[in-house]
Amino acid sequence: MPKIFIFLVTMVISASVFAERIKDLTSISGVRSNQLVGYGLVVGLGGTGDKSSFTSQTFRNLLNNFGVQIPANIDPKSKNIAAVAIHADLPPFSKIGQTIDITISTLGDAKSLRGGSLLLAPLKGADGKVYAIAQGNLVVAGFGVEGVDGSRVSLHVPTVGRIPNGASVERTVPNAFSQGDSLTLNLNHSDFTTARRISEVINNLLGAETAMALDATSIRVRAPRHPSQRVSFVSVLENLEVTPARETAKIIINSRTGTIVIGQDVRVSPVAVTHGGLTVTITENLDVDQPNEFAAGDTVITPRTGIQVDEGSGHMFNFNAGTSLQQIVDSVNQVGAAPGDLMAILEALKQSGAIKADFIVI
Repeated sequence: MPKIFIFLVTMVISASVFAERIKDLTSISGVRSNQLVGYGLVVGLGGTGDKSSFTSQTFRNLLNNFGVQIPANIDPKSKNIAAVAIHADLPPFSKIGQTIDITISTLGDAKSLRGGSLLLAPLKGADGKVYAIAQGNLVVAGFGVEGVDGSRVSLHVPTVGRIPNGASVERTVPNAFSQGDSLTLNLNHSDFTTARRISEVINNLLGAETAMALDATSIRVRAPRHPSQRVSFVSVLENLEVTPARETAKIIINSRTGTIVIGQDVRVSPVAVTHGGLTVTITENLDVDQPNEFAAGDTVITPRTGIQVDEGSGHMFNFNAGTSLQQIVDSVNQVGAAPGDLMAILEALKQSGAIKADFIVI
């Protein structure tokens, strides 16, 4: 089983590097989404709402806005309502009247939002301005059932729901796309070689000095000022294909799941590694000693302790200069080592300075 696991990882990360579109490698500086957040009430719950004080206060304020006055000595608590937090991403170039998806999460002790409806709620940006208005019926994947004795069964998370197209955009966010004589492409993963290759591909098509790599992340490209011409210009740019540089040699280990990903450029210096197990087994037995029937004495219980040590079979790995990923995995697979054994071997190689790669533990 470990051998199959490691082999599959090897097959995935040893794939050849293919040309990719610039639109898949970069984003345009200043053109990004913006986070929105809001607060509201979900109503129509079948007794799965909350009874928190802020929910009652919000419910009272809502009724007051509709001209319904609740006496001060009455606490309008109801299990059919729940206070919720609302969040959404406002995509770039969103226009007034367009709709976006929203996510709703409970704030109090509500058991489930299933079957609820969100009432009109404003969504604000980091500047405190309202950019969208949310309302609609929730879609909740999870559900929960609770018995009288306190037993409870739940599937997924019933306290979080979504409303597709649940918010209407009410304010646009300006961006720098049409400003200036140039635009800047930012790499999703910084790399000097990839930045240079992108600038070369653009210059080969549009002429020398059209694009210039500023650093490992940014490429500045001269662009027309007229918005319609700039749209056509970017459409051409983003479909150009570039072969990205190979990533830095990395070894990524997930210590919780045992997942190991080894980059194809990982190399090992000349080194020998031995990996074996030491098993110590301690057994405790109780022996009963009785005296002869004609002799004086008492029956006693004597503990008998046994210790067994099994050193196991150690395995020696001999890696020559420039040993590749495939050779490392093949050597470990030959002895049937588990992913945990491979972790120990890789960590020892890193500590000895024999392995040339970045070690990342997540």
